[in-house]
Parts: sequence; structure tokens; C-alpha cells
Amino acid sequence: MTEKTASVHWEGQGKTGQGEISTETGALKRYPYGFASRFEDDRRGTNPEEILAAAHAACFTMAFSFACDKAGLATTAIDTKASVRLSKQGDGFVIDRIALTMQATVPGIDEATFQQIAAAAKRECPLSKALASVAEITLQATLS
Repeated sequence: MTEKTASVHWEGQGKTGQGEISTETGALKRYPYGFASRFEDDRRGTNPEEILAAAHAACFTMAFSFACDKAGLATTAIDTKASVRLSKQGDGFVIDRIALTMQATVPGIDEATFQQIAAAAKRECPLSKALASVAEITLQATLS
């Protein structure tokens, strides 16, 4: 069993407040976020959806690589992008779509097996399972 942690420090109110996100590994250390980096075009900070996208892409990519290993296939390269959509719902917001796009090089694999392993990895990665309440999680997998 493993457990990882992250923490946030926030100062101020709502739109004018500013936060800092830190992870136990130090990958993020007091990294800024706030209203402008979440809902506007401020690129000086991050936001929860961007971090979720990175986590889901990383989790899915590892799951795909491990599934290929289990099938006796070695992955040479995998590039994955995740897009997380935050939509207005009533007085609040909801994450209603995550779109995964992967391009992978897997010598010796046929297209049907590639798509089967990719779909299983999407379904079985721990982040996909944790995000089961998201209305739509799509995958576009391309074998190169």
C-alpha cells in the first residue's frame, strides 16, 4: 500500500485570494494558483484541473506500459496528453470530460491488440477508477 500527499496554503478571499500547492516529493513546491490561473488566462500559476490532467495522463501511461509488459510487448515510447474540461453547472462547476490522447511505439504489436490494451489501461488505471463520476472519459490511441 502506498500513500502520497500534497498540501495547499491559501490566503485571501475567493477571486482575490492566492494559493500555493506543494507535493511531498517537491515536484511542486509552493507553486502558485488562484482564480486567474484557473478561470482566466494567467499562465504564472497552475490549477486543480491541470494537475488532475497531469496525474491522469501519467497514471494511464504507466498502466498501458505495464499492460504491454504483461502481454510480452516492450513499449519504446509513449506520449500522452489529457485534457480536463471544467464546465459551469448551476451555481458551481463540474469536471464533465477528460480526453486522453496517446501515441505509442510498441514494436511487434498489431492494431487490434494495441487498441485492446489501451482501452483496458484506460479502464483499469487507478485514476480512471477514482474519476468514475466524470461523465465522459475518452481515449484516442495511435500506434506509431
